[in-house]
Amino acid sequence: MGFPDVQESTVRNSLMSLPVQLAAVSILLGLNASVHAQAVGCLVEPDRVADVGAQIPGVLDRLLVERGDTVRGGQVLARLSAQVERASVSVAEVRSQAEAEYRQALAASELANSKLERARHLLKQEFISSQALDQAVAEARMADQRVAQAREAQRVSRKEYQLSTAQLGQKEIRSPFDGIVIERYLTEGEHIERQPVVRVARINPLRVEAIVPVTQFGQIAAGQWVKIKTDLTQLKELTAKVVLVDRVVDPASNSFRVRMSLPNPTHSIPSGLRCKVDFAAKVSPPAEDGPSAVNRVPVPSSAKAPQLPDAVVSHVRAVIPSSRWVINHQAPERKLVMQYLASREPRLSMSRQLLPQTVTHLARLAERAQPHTVRQLYSLR
Repeated sequence: MGFPDVQESTVRNSLMSLPVQLAAVSILLGLNASVHAQAVGCLVEPDRVADVGAQIPGVLDRLLVERGDTVRGGQVLARLSAQVERASVSVAEVRSQAEAEYRQALAASELANSKLERARHLLKQEFISSQALDQAVAEARMADQRVAQAREAQRVSRKEYQLSTAQLGQKEIRSPFDGIVIERYLTEGEHIERQPVVRVARINPLRVEAIVPVTQFGQIAAGQWVKIKTDLTQLKELTAKVVLVDRVVDPASNSFRVRMSLPNPTHSIPSGLRCKVDFAAKVSPPAEDGPSAVNRVPVPSSAKAPQLPDAVVSHVRAVIPSSRWVINHQAPERKLVMQYLASREPRLSMSRQLLPQTVTHLARLAERAQPHTVRQLYSLR
């Protein structure tokens, strides 16, 4: 009947076209693999992390921060018990300001120099001997040395005051940079030796680390801007800048590391996220509108406020005494009133008599309770 011949020809044609189909599939898979190979896994980390502790042993007196607090560089995070150091600072401060000894030495020097001048005058008139003049000269020199000694003592007292102040400063634990407190290890009353008290992390900018295959070596340069995608839907795509490209390839993994800087001025991007970075995508540098313009997480906008019905606007203009009203679209209070009236519109539209009465009541109530709100809603010309 011819069916075997038809089946044989069909099989033969299928076998002949099979290599072409396999080649096409392999090409498509290769292209798809090359496209996906460009997206490299990465990790978002804090730019700097420091375990902050005390410079000297002591007892923790006060801990001024909690986990999650934002701190500035140089801000005091904790204080150790320092009663002895404060007393030493007070004594050194009083001693550095003492001038009685210096004034006494200065007065003695002035007196000795006056005696020396008189002795020289008397020697010219031959009323005293040269030995008396030598004695007056020696006394004047000794008085000048006492003044210099008192001046040096004052300088030493000031240095001792600075030393005491520095020793008291060692009892304070300060933040090394701007950041947030991510861990608190100790509490008040515990003795500190070498262990840290808190951990501080700087999250603006964030550091993004990626391990890139060696096939992309030479295609990535410092200063290049790239797009980063995270698992968080509200972040969408972020823009980062390449700051470091390793010049040494790891022979074990046949890869090299790339570091990127991710601006985070509002601290809205959390650290510790896993991400994907595409170095092949062309990304233009962001516009320089300030650091806050880069990677600003969009805030979900509220529902658009409905427009007031024409009948409501006309009646409000008629109720509130004015010559001519112009709606101020930038007043935030207007949106609240519009939303309220819009929610009441179905009920108000049920009766034409109820609509003017309700709007009149709302307008008068708003004018009597908060006149500035009405002025922001409508500007008088």
